[in-house]
Amino acid sequence: MTDKAWLQLALTPGIGPAGFLRLLQAFGQPEAAIAAPAAHTTPFIGPAAAQALREGASAADADAALIWAEQAGCSLMTLADPDYPQALAESPSPPPLLFLRGRRAMLQQPLLAMVGSRSATPVGEKTARRFAGQLAEHGYTIVSGLAGGIDAAAHRGALEYPSSTIAVIGTGIDRVYPSANRQLARDISDQGLIVSEFALGLGPLASHFPRRNRIIAALSRGCLVVEAGLKSGSLITARLAAEQGREVMAVPGSIHNAQARGCHQLIRDGAALVQSAEDVLDEVGRLQRQAKPKTVIQPSDSEHPLLAAMGHDAIHAEQLSQQLGLTQGEVYAMLLELELAGRLATLSDGRVQRLD
Repeated sequence: MTDKAWLQLALTPGIGPAGFLRLLQAFGQPEAAIAAPAAHTTPFIGPAAAQALREGASAADADAALIWAEQAGCSLMTLADPDYPQALAESPSPPPLLFLRGRRAMLQQPLLAMVGSRSATPVGEKTARRFAGQLAEHGYTIVSGLAGGIDAAAHRGALEYPSSTIAVIGTGIDRVYPSANRQLARDISDQGLIVSEFALGLGPLASHFPRRNRIIAALSRGCLVVEAGLKSGSLITARLAAEQGREVMAVPGSIHNAQARGCHQLIRDGAALVQSAEDVLDEVGRLQRQAKPKTVIQPSDSEHPLLAAMGHDAIHAEQLSQQLGLTQGEVYAMLLELELAGRLATLSDGRVQRLD
């Protein structure tokens, strides 16, 4: 059973992973740090955190964590546990406590991070899902952040394979953010693993997400950015991965796509340009291939002249009408047919873009 004193020290507000390690180095055991006068712990964690520790501010959180961990599929992992991932333990700021829901042993599998924009394009989401499935087919467990857009698509693609996926989240493990991913979170906890370092009940504070990103980067052999704007948080994950000697890869996109500019910046800064799962495997290494699920074969582009005319950039229906010499009504009917078949998407500005 996890020691309550360890939990109490790890969950005290203001201490953080670095402060936790400083206290352990100074006092040897969590019990000794908790029992010490605030004046003795202040040099290591500051006066506010020292006072909170002395007053037992996290005692209720520690009790709640122990009760939560008694549920089926739920567990706690500390930095002192023998199965704590070595790559994470050796990172600059390893979390002293992790909440886990799902298949705990997945943390020992070959892990690969896939991240990207929350405001992903339909093409970006389809690319992420395809890459994740292909990489999971080759034995990699896909690690991402359970955000909307690229993260969610990567998780869904990986769930089709036994290697599956790990979601590292920026809230307490009993919360789901965004709420639209509630069913996805259930699927991951059933077939994969959800990880959090935050106390139960904590919501999505902005400061939580860089902390989540450092865990994603540290756990993984490499970090693949599928689609990202210049201000995307996924660039933080990529930077942290590079600082820890991990392979950083990026998928290029259209020069007209603002959500590809972060990837282009990464490539200019030295990230590997990848256009296929095979390119990724060339960077991070090959594993034993797993059974592939059944796939649905779609009609070839030759059956849909409209797709050939569209190219791979977003385009207005009126332009297609002019290119093909068809009425707008005829073009709209074909677009509807292709959209219902999952072969293209209508963007917020009214343009359409193929998903193949």
